[in-house]
Amino acid sequence: MDASPETVTALLNRLAEGDQTAAAQLAPLIYEELRRLAVGRLRRERPDHTLQATALVNEAYIKLTAQRGAKWQNRAQFFALASQAMRRILVDYARTQHRVRRGGKQKKISLEEICVVSPEPSDELLAVDESLAHLQRLDPRQARIVELRYFGGLTVDETAEALGISAKTVTREWNIARAWLYGDLKEHNADSA
Repeated sequence: MDASPETVTALLNRLAEGDQTAAAQLAPLIYEELRRLAVGRLRRERPDHTLQATALVNEAYIKLTAQRGAKWQNRAQFFALASQAMRRILVDYARTQHRVRRGGKQKKISLEEICVVSPEPSDELLAVDESLAHLQRLDPRQARIVELRYFGGLTVDETAEALGISAKTVTREWNIARAWLYGDLKEHNADSA
């Protein structure tokens, strides 16, 4: 089937209206792009991360395609929302892991029973998410650009298309937002900066 943006948008809208045959036609057209986003995002996580790219893609796909009545404007909007869904999944996963590390309902194990200790950048992810939430309150568009570029792995042009702004504006605001985030992270996480 044709993988043109118009075809993908039409299938997304048919799926949102409840046409389940559209799901079977849509999945092969967008799977590789979703997988690329997931692999790019997981590449920034710790090496022994237990969430796999396929699971991240599947979870994001299920969340997005379950939205009944959605009016998809274009393929770029779908991928922008997919990157946002992946970010939320990873942040929720990091929070869960953080709770588990702090005890939760886990069985206590002695140090002799532990085989491997590895660094946990999930704390980093939580700090970035906090700073991004702060930026969201100050400048929602810059926060969205960071989300699409950093978490979604979208290019400048793809981000511009998703947001309906120029590539120059994306580049300018991306640079400003990164500098602001760096300062905010450094200020609030001086120990690990």
